[in-house]
Amino acid sequence: MSLDEASQPRLARGFRLRQDAARGRTVVLGPERVFEADETALATLALIDGERSVATIIDTLVAQYVAPRAEIAGDVLEMLADLVERGVVTS
Repeated sequence: MSLDEASQPRLARGFRLRQDAARGRTVVLGPERVFEADETALATLALIDGERSVATIIDTLVAQYVAPRAEIAGDVLEMLADLVERGVVTS
């Protein structure tokens, strides 16, 4: 499955963002897995709710960060493709 800007991604069943006191940061928690994500990835993951489109997520990030839309779009789509492959995100 691949995502495009019209897709409405969500975290796959069993995955959620969680504040991890031991690590002192927010992590992606899944069945028997924990992923540490950088600040930019967490900003993206926090917007994934199954209702927002990828385009809306990208536009929200463009408003938060000083970077061209094309650059942010490429980064978001690449990250989401990786997370789909790992079973963390679905559409």
